Amino acid sequence: MAERIPHEPLLNVEKIRPIMDRISLFGGLSDLQLHSVFPLLKSVRYRAGETIFKQGDRPSYIYIVVSGKVRLAFDLQQHPLSETEFAPGASFGETSVIGIQAHCASTIAVEDTELAAMSREALMSIFAADKELFGLLTLNIAREASRRLHRADALLVEYARSQPCHLSSAAS
Repeated sequence: MAERIPHEPLLNVEKIRPIMDRISLFGGLSDLQLHSVFPLLKSVRYRAGETIFKQGDRPSYIYIVVSGKVRLAFDLQQHPLSETEFAPGASFGETSVIGIQAHCASTIAVEDTELAAMSREALMSIFAADKELFGLLTLNIAREASRRLHRADALLVEYARSQPCHLSSAAS
């Protein structure tokens, strides 16, 4: 199934106001900057169980959960490796869009979900029109990527500590 194209303008900006403090993508933006970003956001809805994008898909959008819940699942040879859930205010897909790399995980709507989506083209239009705003957005994306990497490192260390030490007999 191809990625659904968000097309409805996000007309009701008031839906985002209650979750603004949880949207790390918009951290540190002035009201004027926010008002220039909001028209670029489109609304898209998914029903519980629908796939938003699959691991390996080419990235097209940065998503923000407005309502509902989304599960991010990494899959290693058809076995779930790790799962994370995103609640209202969380964003996802941004590192793939910035890195121009295929998605490294799949996303599924856990319940009926509304997302605000910004296309890669919309992000690049900000680059063309307002370098300062683009810089703030990409800095926020880098900070979020750093936080996720830090959490992944902590999980990796925890996993490594939980594994028994295997010494080869050749080392004896």
